[in-house]
Amino acid sequence: MATQGLTARKAGPLSGSVRVPGDKSISHRALMLGAMAVGETEIHGLLAGEDVLRTAAALSAMGAAVTPPAADGDPWRVAGVGVGGLAEPAGVLDMGNSGTAARLLTGLIAGHPFTAFLTGDASLVRRPMRRVMEPLERMGAAFVTRSGGRLPMAVIGPDPVLPITYALPVASAQVKSAVLLAGLNAPGLTTVIERQPTRDHSELMLRHFGAALAVSREADGSHAIALTGQPELTGRPVHVPADISSAAFPLVAALICPGSDIVLRDVGMNPRRAGLVETLREMGADIVAENARVEAGEPTADLRVRAGPLAGVSVPPQRAPAMIDEYPVLCIAAACAEGPTRMLGVGELRVKESDRIARMAEGLAACGVRVEATEDSLTVHGTGRPPPGGATVATALDHRIAMSFLVLGLATDAPVAVDDAGPIDTSFPGFAATMATLGAALRSTAAA
Repeated sequence: MATQGLTARKAGPLSGSVRVPGDKSISHRALMLGAMAVGETEIHGLLAGEDVLRTAAALSAMGAAVTPPAADGDPWRVAGVGVGGLAEPAGVLDMGNSGTAARLLTGLIAGHPFTAFLTGDASLVRRPMRRVMEPLERMGAAFVTRSGGRLPMAVIGPDPVLPITYALPVASAQVKSAVLLAGLNAPGLTTVIERQPTRDHSELMLRHFGAALAVSREADGSHAIALTGQPELTGRPVHVPADISSAAFPLVAALICPGSDIVLRDVGMNPRRAGLVETLREMGADIVAENARVEAGEPTADLRVRAGPLAGVSVPPQRAPAMIDEYPVLCIAAACAEGPTRMLGVGELRVKESDRIARMAEGLAACGVRVEATEDSLTVHGTGRPPPGGATVATALDHRIAMSFLVLGLATDAPVAVDDAGPIDTSFPGFAATMATLGAALRSTAAA
């Protein structure tokens, strides 16, 4: 099967102003809660990437009317069916490469008294689902999976779904969200307790649609998120900010390409997602937030980014939930920084779209970077300048691995190539064109 490679070559200074696609996490949730609402929801700035389109298709298959824009600039529209109103789908729901879609929809489906079948691509069917299944089983749902709790999977919803109090064993916004989505149709109070705060897009979005949701701090410092079940959600307009996880790539590219000065518009700056910006500033990065505002509960700003020297730092494990998707591109910044950058408590990276610790360690080593990896840590030894480059990196169908090494190739003396850039469209459609607008040099190469 043919794949589409991409090669990045050393660029001059990057300049200009761009808006990266809408936030993927918020886009998934806007579609799902729009489907659970009464009336119409207009979604402006939705990420029309493959992952989010899988969510839209699944919701359509279960009875919600999801209508794409008629013209550029128009919103997506969702005619909701109300809480508990989804219908059993006639066919298998294919989640493609999207772990977020698979896990959140598993929770949403588990709140309905029917059976649905989920599958995914070659990468997704290797990813574990057990951590989502366990609390949903306590709520009455049943599952049939491949060995190890992996897709394809049958989700068998109970009647009725039971409210529970569930303490997250590990920090996971996806598990938290799955439980809350199932709890929408449960009579009474569904409570999730998290010892370490994770991204709170679900909580903000639930409130935006009219759910009764309270967050309290426990005596031990943990947070309890309590949702009153069976609310009547009302269709609302949603403005999706630009995805900070996508903005991370041109942001780091501007930092490591000398003389660069760019503006990234409308970037979501939720404090539980902005760990990369905090870390890069600790490394000495020149990143200024301008025009700060709030959109549907989500902090948003324009980011001005200018190139300059970076120094290695130690990233504490408690920051991982606020930047778990950004560690691959942080590795690129670290490879160009002076001294070691230690990333601790990042074992979750091993069960993402790929084993991201292994993929980054192997790719960086091939580009001339000294790296040390353990089960849950990664240390990148920078020399204060970009590494030699000159490698073709195997992406393992991982969009963030592909984009990270293409960013590196913009600063290295020798080009850096990735074997398959196709998965980039799952989260950042138009990545190559956006980077070219800023002055990046990316070239397509067909590979067998």
